[in-house]
Parts: sequence; structure tokens; C-alpha cells
Amino acid sequence: MPLVFAAATNHGPGITARRETAPEDEVAPFFEGFERLHQRIEAAKLDALVMVSSDHIQNLYMDNMPAFIIGLGDSFPGPTEDEHFLKIPKTIVPGAPDLAAALADEVMETVDLAYSGELALDHGFMVPLHFLTPDYDVPVVPLIINCMFPPYPKLGRAYELGRALRRAIDQQPGRIGLLGTGGLSHWPAAPLSGKVAVEWDREFLDAMTANRRDDMIRYTDAEIERDGGPGGHEIRSWITVAGACEGSTGVLDFYTPLPSFAIGGAVVEMTIA
Repeated sequence: MPLVFAAATNHGPGITARRETAPEDEVAPFFEGFERLHQRIEAAKLDALVMVSSDHIQNLYMDNMPAFIIGLGDSFPGPTEDEHFLKIPKTIVPGAPDLAAALADEVMETVDLAYSGELALDHGFMVPLHFLTPDYDVPVVPLIINCMFPPYPKLGRAYELGRALRRAIDQQPGRIGLLGTGGLSHWPAAPLSGKVAVEWDREFLDAMTANRRDDMIRYTDAEIERDGGPGGHEIRSWITVAGACEGSTGVLDFYTPLPSFAIGGAVVEMTIA
């Protein structure tokens, strides 16, 4: 069965960790958008959800930093962060090992993947899941892109990863969704934390919703760092989703700067063609 759902959104830890301290008029549009996304995921009746995110020095470090790594586990513990900080109780998220192995086998026809049977899920996965599949009843296939340490995978490779994922997903039985998380502009754990580059975010979102590949992958790493912050490298997850929907466009459900959460907040849902 072909891919039935594809979207991208944010995963900042402040979304749950600082929810009570954020001004309601600032963050309400974000949580309303998350709830709409939750409803659309439920309506899709997914058998599994492939999630593309980054790792925040929880599974991977400089001694072993693959460009792309897929989780083959039966299940995944999370969050790795202290639950009193993140305000998400520790749990076990079901995996889909047979699906993950089949996807990896097909993706590696064109894009090389590392793999692990023992990944743990940090806020990059757990914050979106907390809102979007709150019962943790949808099996997850986690896929991590290195957005932490250079050399980063090229933006064009993230798009190719998406194309390869789509080819692989379309060969599988069941109803499979794809969710990219991260970004947009943010300066995590830095003196500029709380800054949001609204113009930069909107420029990227315009390119993504139109699925203009060349515009999405034109940024150099230095330009991302300068204009979108160190956290801006996570647009790779969004680009992967766009690559999986090559030939179709998307809809920007909402965009709002969220200085309280130190991110530019958005939801993009792609058309499945």
C-alpha cells in the first residue's frame, strides 16, 4: 500500500518543559495546530509511523556519527531526558522491526543507512508523539539524520533519502505515515536562545509547500548556521518529507514564532500523489 500520510513539525523540548510559563496568546496557535495534526493522524488509521528526526547526543556522539541511522528495535524507551524536566513520563514506544528491516533493505539500493536495534528516543521523537499519538499505540520506525556535528549530510542527500523512503514504503503492506520533526530556526542552548528568524522560516516553508527542491537544498551549512541558527540544520528532516512527496505540494497549516519555546513553530502536511 502506498504512503498514506506525510507531514513535518517541531520537537523543541520547551514545548512540554516550559508549557506553563509561556504566554497563552503566543503558544495557543501552536497547540491548536498540534491538535489538528493529531486528528489527521488518527483519521489516517496508521499501522506504522516512520519518524525522521535528529539525535541530541543521546544515542550518538563524535566517536560514531552516521549520516543516517534507522531503528530496527521491537520497542524503544523514551524519553531519554529527565521526565521532571521534559514533563513526559518515561514509557516504551512500540517498534515495527520487520517493516524497518524491509525499508532499510530497499532504501539502501540508493542511500546508505546505518542501523541499530537499541535506539532510545529523546525529545525529538517523544515531544511530537506525546501530542500526536498520546496512547503510544502506533508502532514507530525512527530514522535519525545527523544535524548535530559537521560534516552534515548534504541537503540534497536528505531529499534523496525521502525519495528512497517513498519507494520503499510504497512496496509495503499496511497504512504507513511519515513525519519529519525538528527546526525551524532556533539557537538551542546558546546566548541567542529565544531568537526566531521569521523571514528565514517563511522562505523555507514557502519552498517546502511548493516542493521546490532546488530552493530547499540551496543553503550552505554556513548560511543555515548564520541565518537559521545551529538548530536550523534540522530542516533536513523536513526536506526528507518533501522528497518522499516529490511531484506533489503541501499545505502550511500554521506558522508562528515561539520565542518562549525557542523555535519557529509550524505544521506542514504534504499531499500524497
